Amino acid sequence: MKSWQNVWDGLVGFFTEEIVYNYVSLILQFLLLAILFYYVFKVLKDNKGMKFIAAVIFFVLICGVTFAFSGFETYILLLVIIMIALLVFTMFHSEIKRSMLDSNGKKAKSEALTVSGVELIIDETIRAVQNMSKKDIGALIVLSNENLPEGIIQSGTVINAAISSQMIEAVFYPKAPLHDGAMIIEGNRIYAAGCFLPVLQSENLPKDMGSRHRAALGITSVASVTCIVVSEETGIISIVKNGVVKKRYADASDLKNALSDYYWSDLTAEGKM
Repeated sequence: MKSWQNVWDGLVGFFTEEIVYNYVSLILQFLLLAILFYYVFKVLKDNKGMKFIAAVIFFVLICGVTFAFSGFETYILLLVIIMIALLVFTMFHSEIKRSMLDSNGKKAKSEALTVSGVELIIDETIRAVQNMSKKDIGALIVLSNENLPEGIIQSGTVINAAISSQMIEAVFYPKAPLHDGAMIIEGNRIYAAGCFLPVLQSENLPKDMGSRHRAALGITSVASVTCIVVSEETGIISIVKNGVVKKRYADASDLKNALSDYYWSDLTAEGKM
């Protein structure tokens, strides 16, 4: 076991001698690690693995301190980091492949939202939801701050269209090809539709809550999003957040409050305004 003095002497020797005589090797190792960390963290970030990122950083720091005191060679730390990268690849191989092959994966940036623009979007959304409720047309709308796993977006069709009551109702028209899935709204755009969400498996739900309610409860349990659900059987409007039905039999006022919270709280909290 090394003492602090030995560790300090080793660091001094590294920066005064090792770098001078082995700078080419060190530069190559640094570039390799930089590229490795970039792709590992990119995949984890794209798939909302922030806790896993923190665990990887903590593990690498612990390994570095351990190796500094135990006298292991630096290449052992490199091997450990590569092993971590292989673990991440094993867990997220599909997402890595999609990230590398999908050249159009970047989302178009939304235009800056204004007060009048948000009010218009809220009015259009409420109009569409109420129209579908009156006609008993089922719908599931997810208000997202770009915090959904890419796999959910990829399960549907990217639309990237302006929000209007006509567009929302057209997507959920019973004979439309995307009506069975969820619509993803991000800011002032309908980003995707026909998306499949994780479904909550529970026998305690009321019988009048079907697959759309289960999907809304499932996605809000794992992601910080708000869902608006229109029942196809009854036309009842529900607002779902944090894994629970916040409001059943929601009216225009309830919808306006939920949409206002999304645009003036959720989005601004993410620094998107």
